[in-house]
Amino acid sequence: MPTPVRFYQGNEIVAHAAIAAGCKFYAGYPITPSSEIAAEMSKLLPLNGGSFIQMEDEIAAMGAVIGGSLAGAKSLTASSGPGISLKQEHIGFACIAEVPVVIVNVMRGGPSTGLPTAPSQSDIMQSRWGTHGDHPIIALTPAFPMEIFTETVRAFNLSEQFRTPVLLLLDEVIGHLSTGLALPSADELEIIDRIPPSVPPDEYYPYDVSKGDVPPMANYFEGYNFHVTGLSHDRTGFPSNNPDLVHEDQVRQHRKIDANIHKIEKWEEFQLDDAEIGIFAFGTSGRAAMDAVNRARAEGIKVGLLRPLTIWPFPDRAINEKLGKMKTIIVPEMNLGQSILEVRRVLGPKFDIRGVHKVGGVPIHPREVLAAIREAAK
Repeated sequence: MPTPVRFYQGNEIVAHAAIAAGCKFYAGYPITPSSEIAAEMSKLLPLNGGSFIQMEDEIAAMGAVIGGSLAGAKSLTASSGPGISLKQEHIGFACIAEVPVVIVNVMRGGPSTGLPTAPSQSDIMQSRWGTHGDHPIIALTPAFPMEIFTETVRAFNLSEQFRTPVLLLLDEVIGHLSTGLALPSADELEIIDRIPPSVPPDEYYPYDVSKGDVPPMANYFEGYNFHVTGLSHDRTGFPSNNPDLVHEDQVRQHRKIDANIHKIEKWEEFQLDDAEIGIFAFGTSGRAAMDAVNRARAEGIKVGLLRPLTIWPFPDRAINEKLGKMKTIIVPEMNLGQSILEVRRVLGPKFDIRGVHKVGGVPIHPREVLAAIREAAK
């Protein structure tokens, strides 16, 4: 049965969802506006057989959750833009070493320390390209309280299923809004765990892809001793400079995501069936856009919203299928133009695509989106 209704902040919902997903380890360093996630995990993990560590800095926190995951514990860290910047080297390590971890970014204004207590959506490109090299990434963008819960659980599931880091992108508004909510019970959730090895320790290779693009993952301290490195490696985990092997392995790491995109992509359609004007928006801006669509519909304007819950891999298929026939696309986002670049990449330079951008630490109001809709409808 669901839990009794009580008030939760968005950040608190993340913590409760992580526990429901089976998270047993958190390492982090407090930073506004994400700190409530760490505070809640410090209370919940000891009660649920897990461990919490406040590390000395963000870099150490990211290293610790990688270690926790290698030891077999589903692991979580949370931060905000400046902290995520510090974590990038280790996020890259988790990518090449294929270590499942979930990283929450409660976005705030930047660059640098920027606007510590104000919302932003300016880390969209950082979440995709923040660490160097060719690597796939999965990033999710919930907007509503129950979505925060279900997408946090999904973040853990995707991370375990594909042996990859997954980012969960909130913003200060989403993270701090309080809502009365009954959380789902464990038996209502699908929980996915990493694929364990089917061979004894002396026959195990940590990057054996002979049976699929996602290699089975053993846990340390269970008799399986193997090498993990940030260097390109062969199936044993030891470094390799073999050009053909390195190329094939990086292609394989992309393929394990690309070939399963249907299991990863997720979006919501709102009033799109007869729409002539389309909106692409996520998170807080997606909520404002939904209100603006209702107001515009009341004026007789045919407009609809495509709201991605998976922002990376970018929803190319949904944009082509759902927005490709609109006369105008509007992209509201709390940055100076990031996801709009991807929408333009998908639809091409001749498409009428207009942005509504704001970076002052104040959310985009529905009336600002409505003004753009009215202008497009002329």
